[in-house]
Amino acid sequence: MEIKKYKTDIIFVIVTIFLGLIIIFSSKLIFDSGFIKDKLNQGVEYYESQVLDISKENLQKDKYIDDIELGYQQIKLKILDGPYKNQEFKVINNISRLYNTKVKQGSKVIASVYITDGKISDIAISSFKRSQVLITMSVLFLITILLVGGFKGLKAIVSLIFTIVCVIYLMLPLMLRGVSPILSSILVATISITVTLLLVSGMSKKSFSAIIGTLMGVIIAGILAYLFGKWGNLSGINMTDAESMMYISENTGLKIKGIMFAGILISALGAVMDVAMSIASAIFEICSLNKNITIRELFKSGMNIGRDIIGTMSNTLILAFAGGSLNVLILIYSSNMSMDRLLNLDILGTELIQGLAGSTGIILTVPITAVIASYLSKNKKGLKI
Repeated sequence: MEIKKYKTDIIFVIVTIFLGLIIIFSSKLIFDSGFIKDKLNQGVEYYESQVLDISKENLQKDKYIDDIELGYQQIKLKILDGPYKNQEFKVINNISRLYNTKVKQGSKVIASVYITDGKISDIAISSFKRSQVLITMSVLFLITILLVGGFKGLKAIVSLIFTIVCVIYLMLPLMLRGVSPILSSILVATISITVTLLLVSGMSKKSFSAIIGTLMGVIIAGILAYLFGKWGNLSGINMTDAESMMYISENTGLKIKGIMFAGILISALGAVMDVAMSIASAIFEICSLNKNITIRELFKSGMNIGRDIIGTMSNTLILAFAGGSLNVLILIYSSNMSMDRLLNLDILGTELIQGLAGSTGIILTVPITAVIASYLSKNKKGLKI
């Protein structure tokens, strides 16, 4: 690799990493009240454990559901970390439809240890240990990006990690501190969009066009979700997990209203950014090949390209929300529910507004970016193309 050729890109990567570290170390200054006490799980601690032996097993196949067994297992469990490390316990592992954690000898699990008056009163299997699976999948994902994308793949990884850092260490602390979810999400979206597109495309008119187009697209999506959500009395209090959100709100400065708006901005960010950069790149490429082309002709070309993109991208967020709510969709489809009640369900209204608002933002990103990119590509002043 020629260092001089990638000097600017390397500087952008280093600056992005530095900004990410600043955000991480500054998050405690924004919100540092620690974890909120879980009223339902007081006196419960969780430790990595291993199944040493299964002394008895009484399991029967479920009569109605395939691949599910019901009953119990008598197991010997060894705790692998914490104050009870290397201690062995005999545990009854009850297996039901809801808690169906059938273990084998050697299985790594997470054990729930119930503490009463400073002593262990009970131990249960909480879940399988899956962290190694998630880490392996993440590493495979990163390696794939590097192998296919090369140095640009590295920049993509850095921008992805930076966006995750912004959401976790900036947006969430701001929201828990009491800052409006709307302002928090707009701030994070602006920072993420700017850093990501500058990192990918450098300091140029093309990047500026994509940044403005993306910002306008996600803000329009968020505004639509907010307005229609307010009109339909879906301000966020009707969300799934609303009870947990209200409990967190009682103990922090979290404002429930506006969370749906924030969710739209963050969920639409990637897709809108992709559309904006595609349109901007296409217009600047056309301009570089035909210096005599007019702004009007560039805009028309950008719209023609955009219409092809819209054909597939308009489904992106709808399908994403549908996939994330597949269980709910199955329950709704299977129920004997009148059309009037179906169309007025809180959860259905929330999902539809989120999906439609996000897709509308993607569609409107096309003409907005096309206008900006067409004008800037023919403007000889300012940043380089």
